[in-house]
Amino acid sequence: MGHVTETHTSAPKPSADVRDSAFLRACRRETVPHTPVWFMRQAGRSLPEYRKVREGIPMLESCMIPDLITEITLQPVRRHKVDAAIYFSDIVVPLKAIGVDLDIKPGVGPVVANPIRTKADLAQLRDLTPEDVPYVTEAVRQLTAELGGTPLIGFAGAPFTLASYLVEGGPSKNHEFTKAMMYGEPTLWAELLDRLAEITAQFLRVQIEAGASAIQLFDSWAGALPLQDYRASVMPASAKVLDAVAGYGVPRIHFGVGTGELLGAMGEVGADVVGVDWRVPLDEAVRRIGPGKAVQGNLDPALLFTPLETLRAKADEVLTAGRAAEGHIFNLGHGVMPNTDPERLTALVEYVHEASAR
Repeated sequence: MGHVTETHTSAPKPSADVRDSAFLRACRRETVPHTPVWFMRQAGRSLPEYRKVREGIPMLESCMIPDLITEITLQPVRRHKVDAAIYFSDIVVPLKAIGVDLDIKPGVGPVVANPIRTKADLAQLRDLTPEDVPYVTEAVRQLTAELGGTPLIGFAGAPFTLASYLVEGGPSKNHEFTKAMMYGEPTLWAELLDRLAEITAQFLRVQIEAGASAIQLFDSWAGALPLQDYRASVMPASAKVLDAVAGYGVPRIHFGVGTGELLGAMGEVGADVVGVDWRVPLDEAVRRIGPGKAVQGNLDPALLFTPLETLRAKADEVLTAGRAAEGHIFNLGHGVMPNTDPERLTALVEYVHEASAR
């Protein structure tokens, strides 16, 4: 496998109005007219218009149709007036694109036909090329044309989380096969993560070169690890991904669930913005992360089911704690739950904008 090399292709220059958006200003830790807000999983099953356009179309197929990707990505921007769109995809899309035999099973998640357990199994992972994902380039170009002054965030899964799906064969609560490889076969583990870092970096490059204004690297399962092991066995691959796209100058956001103990390290990996789940207050997260980073988060998604008065009070707590940061992007501490009332999300965006502009 070739190594990730510094690219000589520059990303398209975002228009002045995108560069001056509240979201990108907050990422750069500059003054903002209001705290920008977007939601992880803002496009998806909580929206009736999403369920309508996805009807009868399998998840992975829907991630490969440019017009559908564009429509789904735009839906929450139209409805909620969020400050950023996030490219609609799934973390396993680049793996599917290089020929890994997997599918997303409704109610289960990604299921891999031939899990990676031996060195021979690594043959499934060839390099990703832009020609493998032409629908990504087309969809991003369509989106940036439609979004105008609203930034588009590129999307990818981090090497550890991708490795977990590949090694386990699907979602796992305990990650036993993953940890068995990481601790018991460290050389194989390092090679697996290195290959995944190259694939992920290329997937992000494609999105940036087509016009994405920022990227987010999701390490959904990294919270399953203690800090010492994260540093030794995961950090190098995540750093390789974020370093590979550093030259583009777009903000890099890094997020994981249950990562309170890892926040400092997740910033050191090369993130400009560290996403924080709901378990750690933002002012404490800022202390753990250290200076020179913006933070993103971190309202508990379950609070969207409480009375509006409670929701607003909790949003105020997040905004107040977020003032400790050099830059703050309001988000949930994880993704929008499928049974969330979309009107609650719209009301929350409006409230955050109003409250933070006072």
